[in-house]
Amino acid sequence: MKPNRRRVSTLTGRRTLRRRGAQPKVVALGGGMGLSASLAALRRITGDLTAVVTVADDGGSSGRLREELGVLPPGDLRKALAALCGDDDWGQTWARVIQHRFQSKGEINGHAVGNLLIVALWEQLGDPVQALDLVGRLLGAQGRVLPMSAVPLELQALVRGHDPERPDDVDTVRGQATVALTPGEVQSVHLVPLDPPAVPEAVAAVLDADWVVLGPGSWFSSVIPHLLVPELLDALAETKARKVLSLNLAPQPGETEGFSPQRHLEVLGRHAPKLALDVVLADEAAVPDVSAREPLVDAAKRLGAAVELAPVARSDGSAKHDPELLAAAYDRIFRMHGRIGPWR
Repeated sequence: MKPNRRRVSTLTGRRTLRRRGAQPKVVALGGGMGLSASLAALRRITGDLTAVVTVADDGGSSGRLREELGVLPPGDLRKALAALCGDDDWGQTWARVIQHRFQSKGEINGHAVGNLLIVALWEQLGDPVQALDLVGRLLGAQGRVLPMSAVPLELQALVRGHDPERPDDVDTVRGQATVALTPGEVQSVHLVPLDPPAVPEAVAAVLDADWVVLGPGSWFSSVIPHLLVPELLDALAETKARKVLSLNLAPQPGETEGFSPQRHLEVLGRHAPKLALDVVLADEAAVPDVSAREPLVDAAKRLGAAVELAPVARSDGSAKHDPELLAAAYDRIFRMHGRIGPWR
């Protein structure tokens, strides 16, 4: 672990330009809308981008396809592909198409077009990575999307007070969709199987990266699961890439209700005590004064990281990231915290 640095830096600025020539090789880990927000920002500053996506979803269209066909849940993979679509007519048209959900009174109700397309190609090609690469080419995606594991995973959580009538008892809650909305306090999460195989291409991407971005997203169900795949965690420890953790703008109802920014870091550290980070990125409005910043700085310091504050939220008051502001923050972090060597 590198020497700790006790500092808080504030990043500002809105205008972000795509780099010309050599670009940083970036890998983003996560799932759901949090990963989509990160990808929408990162594709603005690099064309060498890989998303490594959690595959524990068991709700909605993904859950139905997973149960019926025994496939990886495609939903978070679809969202990542949509986020990587370009801003031209082709990219935006395909982004809308694959996100479209059928509305009917029959079996197809609620299924997303992209989920069906991805699963169809999995069955045709017999290779999830090859199929996702093909979908990416069809969409003109500005990056690559990979599953973190080649087998469907079940997320399980130990939750204190899951039953309001037994507030001190700890119960096991099963399934990502259930964990994400569970009442009570999540103590820890684990995956079934406990030692899932990582997709080799995902491991290779992490080892070859210049920067790895973890988060934002549902903390226990989208962010931490990547640290529970042993080969991925080993790659994160071994890689020479610098690592930035992007915090959520606000706690999420159920899963992290009542969490402070520093508590997010504390639970992540408990799940991966050997993981070292370089930068923790937080929205400056989430830690508005010294009393809020000091505990965050201390928690980041225990992970080997500096804290960077930046305005990254949308101006409409929603707890959503603004892609241009988030891109500006990532761009400044990549430049301010140095390079391993020339961008490839």
